[in-house]
Amino acid sequence: MALLALAAACARQPPHDPASPGEARARAPVVTVSADQAVSPVAPWRAPAIEVTPESAAALRRQADEALQEGRLFGSDADAIPLYLALARQSPDDPSLQAALARARAALIEQGDAAIAGIDDDPLQLRRAHEAAAVARVLAPSDRDVQAYLDRVDRADEAQAANRMGERELNAGRIDPGSANGAIAWFGKALALRPDDARALQGLAAVESALIRRAELAAEQGDYAQAERRLAQAATVRPGTTAVEDARGRIALQRALRINALRDAGLAALADPDDGIDRARAQLAAMLRIAKAGDPAAVDLRERIELATHYGLFRPGQVFTDGLGAGARGPVLVVIPHGAFRMGAADGEADATDAERPARNIRFDRGLAMSRTEVTVAEFARFVAATGYRTRAERRGYSIAYDERSGNLTRRSGVDWRSDYAGNRAADDQPVIHVSAKDAFAYADWLSERSRQTYRLPSEAEFEYALRAGKAGRYPWGDGAPPARAGNVTGGADASPSGRRWTNAFAGYADGAWGPVPVGRYAPNAFGLHDLAGNVSEWVADCWHDTYRRAPRDGEAWVNPGCRSRVVRGGSWASSPAQTRSAWRIASDADTTNARVGFRVVREL
Repeated sequence: MALLALAAACARQPPHDPASPGEARARAPVVTVSADQAVSPVAPWRAPAIEVTPESAAALRRQADEALQEGRLFGSDADAIPLYLALARQSPDDPSLQAALARARAALIEQGDAAIAGIDDDPLQLRRAHEAAAVARVLAPSDRDVQAYLDRVDRADEAQAANRMGERELNAGRIDPGSANGAIAWFGKALALRPDDARALQGLAAVESALIRRAELAAEQGDYAQAERRLAQAATVRPGTTAVEDARGRIALQRALRINALRDAGLAALADPDDGIDRARAQLAAMLRIAKAGDPAAVDLRERIELATHYGLFRPGQVFTDGLGAGARGPVLVVIPHGAFRMGAADGEADATDAERPARNIRFDRGLAMSRTEVTVAEFARFVAATGYRTRAERRGYSIAYDERSGNLTRRSGVDWRSDYAGNRAADDQPVIHVSAKDAFAYADWLSERSRQTYRLPSEAEFEYALRAGKAGRYPWGDGAPPARAGNVTGGADASPSGRRWTNAFAGYADGAWGPVPVGRYAPNAFGLHDLAGNVSEWVADCWHDTYRRAPRDGEAWVNPGCRSRVVRGGSWASSPAQTRSAWRIASDADTTNARVGFRVVREL
């Protein structure tokens, strides 16, 4: 039987797994193997009748010697052993004939052993070994060498019978290494009888191949635990070969490719704003069924889903801008993390008012992007140029600016968004001021239209969450005096151009400025945002309410349709320490414009 073809046929057999050893024995009863199962029966050998006369004896002797020399031993009456036996019957005491018969017996055993050795290449050689055995039994049944040869023939018979049983079990799919009567056990018996039996070795290779194929089928069905069990079984069949490790590598590659394909499909799904997250979670569930614990691809997709749930396609801390068309870009944005904080003034906080209470817990289940700095003069100028928009200060012809001579904020004609805090021409990188809440809303609406994203003013809760950036102290930086470069706030060591000093300021603090400075000059907070604690105060989206009673707990802006009074948050260059607190808030008419208030925007993710 061609064992390579047999292995291929076995690989196509359906998996067979006995439910229990008892069931295995019931399906595969013990079979007793005997030599007559190995080959078709060989008839007992009878020496042909050869007449020997005194006249023919010498010629027959020469003929027998020639046949022995040529290796023709027993096939016809012209071969060596029949001739020697006939001559010995005539001359039983001739020692030369006994010596010749001994040489013929040795040659017969040699030919028989050669036939046994040739079984691996030609199974029909076993019959030739049996024919030689039949002659040996007649020639010298009691000879020790003959008896040893007959034992070797019997072992070859039993090995071939065991091989046939192994092949039958192999074809039936009974290849469990633990079965006492399965293919592996039979091939093992053959090898115990003939250690280098090629048929048995090929049979074990076929069993190994079949177990590997079962592992591959299990892997195709996504059952990698079963595949590994099959490979572990296969590894016991022929220890030291590379076939199992090669298969393990193929399965591992297939598994990795499948996992990566599921990850890629999950990542692609996340781009769908409708049901992408749900579809990505389905891909993750499929990955987890086949991936090992801690698989990097599964970990990556899980993290991406978590990020998409809270941040869309962004990551916390990511800095980006949106295109506005014609090569223009919107404000630089920073993705701030989702999370929770306690909004409002703590019990017993100095300088706190009822407007800052009751404090309440706010949780943001989704992150958002906030402009890294206040909106600048240059950014606002692009909006005005694109739309022709006229701000409140432009329409009424004045705003509130700082007067160095009096040290007060006073009404001044011709001051608008193009002006700095003192009414002079503002630099492009200055925060835009002299804008009303309505002007800020109009700018955010324009960004939304041009970017096709949702821009708006931050809610009061979002502003305080970003301002605190994880800190719960009185001030954005914690408690006590501000650290160096904390922001542009009122410092006791600061002085105006004419030498004025603040009467209510942080003692000993100097930020080197009087009035707003270009954005981003001071250190960012833990969220990567600049100037929330100083420079200019900022409009937020909420309408003014005297307390937080009945305020939303989801962080949304608290808005009443048509409200005239809006909320301003965050300290400015001219704010007292009490007004620099994280919880500080103040009401302002939505049309107010002055040198202390600007704004920033948020962009929904």
